[in-house]
Amino acid sequence: METSRKVFAYITRGPEEQRELLVFEYKGEPEVGVQVPGGSIVEGELLIDALYREVQEETGLAKDELQFVGKVQKYNYYPTHKDKVYERNIFHFDYVGEPRSHWEHTIESNGRDNGLTLQFRWERIDELPPLAAEQDNAVELL
Repeated sequence: METSRKVFAYITRGPEEQRELLVFEYKGEPEVGVQVPGGSIVEGELLIDALYREVQEETGLAKDELQFVGKVQKYNYYPTHKDKVYERNIFHFDYVGEPRSHWEHTIESNGRDNGLTLQFRWERIDELPPLAAEQDNAVELL
């Protein structure tokens, strides 16, 4: 079985009792579902480098807008429709940038998501809708 290594970022803001999580949807493709920033680790790339690269590519957020909190969890995800296992490495950041409620960002990368536009918003963690492909698996650990 093939293994694909992934990083995901739980980016939060606000006090604990009102904490919000940054989520996105693909513009014009609501069927893909609500997700958090993340993606594949390139061969030979360090986890932390992949994490910051994926967050910047997908969100447009600069490194200085994020405060690294730590690693939340590592687990294997086995999708039912693929003969593949995804090693998921989930990290937590606090957003410390200028206040913004929502925005769009078009991905510029060498990957297959180049040119796709993502629509970002904040969702209260205690009211979080289900995330695509079980990306909310570790939210309760925040």
